[in-house]
Amino acid sequence: MAAKKDLPEPEAGVDVTDVVCPMTFVKAKVALDGLEPGQVLSIRLSDGEPIRNVPRSLKDDGHRVLGLTDNGDGTYDLLVRKGED
Repeated sequence: MAAKKDLPEPEAGVDVTDVVCPMTFVKAKVALDGLEPGQVLSIRLSDGEPIRNVPRSLKDDGHRVLGLTDNGDGTYDLLVRKGED
C-alpha cells in the first residue's frame, strides 16, 4: 500500500470499531452511499474479522481500496474511493 503521506484526504470518515461483522461492512457501505463516485472515505476498523472482510467486500462492490494504515492499537484506517453507482 502507499505511504500515508501519499494518500488523498478523505471527504468523510466512519468508525466501525464498536460493531461486529457483518455490521462493519453494512456501516461502511451506508457511509459510502452518502458520497459521490470518486470521493474518498476513511474507515476505522478493528483487527481480526473486520480487517479481513471489509476491504474484500468493498472491492467486490466495485470500490477501490487506496490504503491501509495500522494505528498500532489494534485498529486500522482504511481509505476507499467510491466506485461508480
